[in-house]
Amino acid sequence: MTAALVLSPAAVQSLPRTPASDVKKLGWRGVMRTVGREGRVLVTNHDQPEAVILSTDEYQRLVQAAAANQGRQDDALATLRRQFDERLAALAAPAADAALRAAFGQAPALHGQVRAGQTH
Repeated sequence: MTAALVLSPAAVQSLPRTPASDVKKLGWRGVMRTVGREGRVLVTNHDQPEAVILSTDEYQRLVQAAAANQGRQDDALATLRRQFDERLAALAAPAADAALRAAFGQAPALHGQVRAGQTH
């Protein structure tokens, strides 16, 4: 099963292009000359993107960038988990239930503003 490639118009426009008919006409060596020169080439069929051919250097660069990005996402998620755990631990503290009851038991200060909803 293949997934459809969704490219932004700017990303597609910035890639060097070659129509599928040129791939057939120029052969693999002709296409690979463009890939060697540009690092990548977008193959189109009736002006619709069909495939991107990458040099091994360009592919390796993309894999490394994706791995670095994944590491940053993992670090951010670990930070969020730690912060959540710290806040959750604060709720488990011995006096937390009394502090929460006191906070929710106080009437809100409206400072002259109208409050919508039911009143007691």
